[in-house]
Amino acid sequence: MFIGKAAQLSGTTIKAIRHYEAIGLLPSPQRAGRYRVYSAQSVELLMLIKCAQQLGFKLKELQAILHGHQGDALPWARASQAIARKQEELALQMAALQKMQAGLVEFDAMLKHSNQNCTISTN
Repeated sequence: MFIGKAAQLSGTTIKAIRHYEAIGLLPSPQRAGRYRVYSAQSVELLMLIKCAQQLGFKLKELQAILHGHQGDALPWARASQAIARKQEELALQMAALQKMQAGLVEFDAMLKHSNQNCTISTN
C-alpha cells in the first residue's frame, strides 16, 4: 500500500510517517518506482508508535526501544523495561501531585482562617 493508505489505516499523517523514517523509527519501505510501498507490518508499527506516544512515550524513548529493529520481531524485553520505567515515573509524578494537592488544601484552609480573623474593614 502507498503512504496515504498507510497513514489512513494507522491514524497518523503522511508527514509523521516520513519523519519516523527519517529518525529511524520506521524502517525504509520497499519502493515501486518513486513511490513508497508499505506492508501491514509497517502499519502495525505505526499504530504501536502512535499508541506509545499517547501513553506518554517520547520519540527519543521509542528510538531507544526500537533501535536496530528492521522489520523482524519487536524487542519486547526492551519495551517491557521502558514500560516499567514509565510506570515508575508516573508513580513519582502522581505522588508529587498528591503532595501539591494536599498543600493547596492546607494553604486554602489557612487563608480562609486568616481572612475570618481579619478585623480590617474592606468597605
